[in-house]
Amino acid sequence: MSENSAADRATLRVFTIGHSTRAFDEVLAMLQENGVDELADVRSFPSSRKFPQWNQAAIQHALPDDIRYRWIEDLGGRRHTPAGVPSVNGGWRVKAFRDYADYMATDGFRSGLAELMDVAAVSVPAIMCSEAVPWRCHRRLITDALIVAGVEVFDIMSPTSTTPAELTEFARVHDGAITYPRPESE
Repeated sequence: MSENSAADRATLRVFTIGHSTRAFDEVLAMLQENGVDELADVRSFPSSRKFPQWNQAAIQHALPDDIRYRWIEDLGGRRHTPAGVPSVNGGWRVKAFRDYADYMATDGFRSGLAELMDVAAVSVPAIMCSEAVPWRCHRRLITDALIVAGVEVFDIMSPTSTTPAELTEFARVHDGAITYPRPESE
């Protein structure tokens, strides 16, 4: 995507979805309803002990030919900032989100985001994780990075509801880098 201008990126669209406890066919119908043709798995471990329909091999086998599957490991959650390393992302009260926000400043995250944007340049992807709602998932932070890059992002909430994503209220952007500082009143 590095060759494309900001104007080209503004036309890109990415959806987000969480499989949760849903049946495979329910999620598939939501993807199809929104014209998704590539499912980008952003789980750290593309499997589920409780819901085997969400194991990587099962997904690859069950998807119809007109929807491709891709695991973008570099966008996976469950990142950990080493103890003693200061964070500029104290606005996140939940450590897992703060750690992921710290990870967003790494080459690994930038590589994963570039891969997703390359996919979005030629298809209509949906990033998928296990959490049903985006505000409880690292998809929210990936979404912020996409929005800052000029990509339109929509959260698929249910079979009948898709909502436009918005930049996290306390996010701060400087030279394209996102931070989530602790509010000054604290």
